[in-house]
Parts: sequence; C-alpha cells; structure tokens
Amino acid sequence: MSTFALAARDSATMLRRNLLHVRRYPSLTLNLLLTPVMLLLLFVYVFGDTMSAGLGGGGRSAYVAYIVPGLLLMTVGSTVVGTAVSVSTDMSEGVIARFRTMAIHRPSVLVGHVAGSVLRSVAGVVLVGAVGVAVGFRSVGASAVEWLAAFGLLVLFALALTWIAVGMGLVSPNAEAAGNSAMPLILLPLLSSAFVPVDSMPGWFQPVAEYQPFTPAIETLRGLLLGTGIGHSGWLALAWCLGLALLGYRWSTATFDRDPK
Repeated sequence: MSTFALAARDSATMLRRNLLHVRRYPSLTLNLLLTPVMLLLLFVYVFGDTMSAGLGGGGRSAYVAYIVPGLLLMTVGSTVVGTAVSVSTDMSEGVIARFRTMAIHRPSVLVGHVAGSVLRSVAGVVLVGAVGVAVGFRSVGASAVEWLAAFGLLVLFALALTWIAVGMGLVSPNAEAAGNSAMPLILLPLLSSAFVPVDSMPGWFQPVAEYQPFTPAIETLRGLLLGTGIGHSGWLALAWCLGLALLGYRWSTATFDRDPK
C-alpha cells in the first residue's frame, strides 16, 4: 500500500473516531450551536424592529437579511471551540501520546480532528441557515456561482479557524483552559459587523471591528447572498483565511511533532 493510501486510511479512521465522539457526546456541540440560534431569535424578535432603524428602515425583514450572514460565520467560530476542547482532552488523557507510539500516519491524528470539525461546522451552518430561512431570510438574486462561492468561503473559514483551535488545544493544559483560550472565536463576531454596520460604531471602536478576520468574511458572504457590494472585502477575507490556515497548520504540526516532555 502506498504512503498516500496509508495516510488516507488512517485519516479516515481518525475522522470516524471523532464523529463517533460527537454522536456519543452531543451535548458540547449542541450547546455551542445554541448560542448563534438564540442570538438569531433574540435579535430578530426582540431587537429586530429597533435595530433595523439603523439600517435605514425596512423593519424586521431587513434586519433578518442583514444578521443571518454574520451568524453563519459566528456558528463556525462557536463550533470550532469544541475542537480545541476535544484535542486538549486527548492530550491530557494520554490518547495522543498513545497514538504517537502506534504504527500510523502521524498527521492523521490531527487531520481527523480537522475534518471532523469542518463537517460539524457545515452541519451547524445548515442548521442556523434553516432557522434563518424559517424566520424570514431570503437570498436576493444570488446565482448558483455566488451560492457556491458563499459555501466555499464558509468551508475555508471553518478550515482556517479549526487549525487555530487545534493549536490551542495542543498547548492547553486541560479542556477548561482550551475552552477559555478559544473564547475569542466566539467573541470576535460580536465585535464585528455581524449585528450593526461598522460606520455606525463609535470612532475609537471602528478599527477593532474593521481590522479583524470576521468583518471582511461577513461582508463578503453578505454581498454574495444579498447582492450588495463586496469591494475589497473578498480579497481580505481570502487573505485572512489562507493566513490563519497556514499559521494554524504550522503551529499545530510543530507542537504535535515536538517530543513530549
């Protein structure tokens, strides 16, 4: 059997292991998914009419169209927190140390976590998207190519954040610390253009919202699904995704390959 075939077989085995954990212990994933769903319902039905005034009117339906793309990206950020916790648990319980001694393709351990996390993120996006459609979200004139580009952006963003979360899990001493270190992946969307436009924020706060990975990704997704202008947000989102993916990959693999103390 070739090296590639062995790597694919071992990665598939590790992916299956991680998916079985999700099925047996679904509470963590469900808890993380409840955050964007509850925020969607809260902002639509409690604050929707008020918040839409800052968008030039249009009522609740206009705010639903504005908020759903941001919450789809927030769903990705929330889901990968569970990956950091899962990796840290494997580290603290000695599972990864055991894998290091086995005759398997070493990177397959991380690939299994990453692939499983991306699949969970996609499932979470589908769930939140379905809730969004149920409360009134409609894509305006998006072509099949734009839908495909939107899906590709979500997958690429999930991949980038997952590698960062894997690195956090590998360096954290326990699962609780991993969850705490990954909290910015949930908090950053709250400080982006997900809920209100950047230009409506206080001047001193606008750079915080503008110069972070979530805002250009949200604006790109919003443009693809709603037919609004994307401008330079698309290139910025792509650069953030590729940069974070490369950083997370190098960090995770270097940490994993390092001999345990």
